[in-house]
Amino acid sequence: MTKSIAAGAGSGPVRRSALGRRVSVRRAAALAGAAVLAGTAAVCAPGVAVAAPRPAVSAASAVPVTGFRDCPSLPGGADPARWRCEVHTAAPVLTIGKVTVRLAPITMTHAEGPLPDGGDGQVWGAMHSAPTAVPGVRGLAIQPEYGGRSDFYTGTFSLRFRLLGRLWGPDCAIGATAPVDFRLKRSGPSTWVSQDPPLIEFSAYDDTFAVPAAEHCGPLAPLVDHRLGLPAAAGNLMTYDASYTFRTYDRLPRIPAR
Repeated sequence: MTKSIAAGAGSGPVRRSALGRRVSVRRAAALAGAAVLAGTAAVCAPGVAVAAPRPAVSAASAVPVTGFRDCPSLPGGADPARWRCEVHTAAPVLTIGKVTVRLAPITMTHAEGPLPDGGDGQVWGAMHSAPTAVPGVRGLAIQPEYGGRSDFYTGTFSLRFRLLGRLWGPDCAIGATAPVDFRLKRSGPSTWVSQDPPLIEFSAYDDTFAVPAAEHCGPLAPLVDHRLGLPAAAGNLMTYDASYTFRTYDRLPRIPAR
């Protein structure tokens, strides 16, 4: 398992517009005051019903394997009691070009909450992933990596895909220059699996993204693209079954402000 940490655009506090703030307020109200779903599960449209909680599960099954160790430092002046660290784990199925791959689980961590000036902010934490063999392509594995952009209020993020194999070179990747941008749409209501500890499940998808040709794959680059069917401007799909948990910063070990 490898870890991708933000650099550049995805790593600092991200602001939302006043309209976005009003949308999150309506969403929170629809959850009867449980103002906890404005983050990762915000790939749902405002007003989508949330299923009733199921019986509580154990903390071991509720918290992803990374726990909260990747929670980022908060912006200066942020109120720890009003900022959440959210950790979500997903098992995506990715169709790009001519291949479909059930990716190994990925875990993403980020923080979100109100900024001192009243805006809504986000700070990226980290991403963990592992390689998955590409069906039908001998000696090739694919591994998603954080692409440097994310907005969990809207369900958007970018990924690049490392292509691993002794024939392809160490830097072979899809989206090396310009990462692939995803904008997830909900495919059903979210479900509270547990209230204490909190655990919410949701499903989403994106069928609108384009996939560029592979880069930095050496003399066999045309073979890689032929086997994968790249570049592919349409016909791609990511389905995204995920769960997430959260904890406010006043309940975490002290993390220094930026």
